[in-house]
Amino acid sequence: MVSKTHAQAPARSLDQRMEALQRANNVRVQRAQLKRDLKGGQVQIDEILLEPPEFVSTAKVFDMLMAVPKFGRVKAARLLNQCRISQSKTVGGLSERQRTELVELFNHRS
Repeated sequence: MVSKTHAQAPARSLDQRMEALQRANNVRVQRAQLKRDLKGGQVQIDEILLEPPEFVSTAKVFDMLMAVPKFGRVKAARLLNQCRISQSKTVGGLSERQRTELVELFNHRS
């Protein structure tokens, strides 16, 4: 019987881990601010989808839509389904077709 060996991540120094944590915290803070700006209307979702800032590229499209005023789970899910986009798709993972179709549909609805 062959035993499975688990792939292990390379050992990281404490400094590397602390740097990674700091970067992750910065991304979380920036995303939280962006969501507040979306809710408040200072930023438009189409701007974010068409030219996403670096810190948004790994965020889920669904979560970004949920931050838009008058958009809840049902509306966000319906919009993504119409564009044939998975709810787990990230902003950075959108193809050009998906990106433009989503923005067009969003602008058509609002």
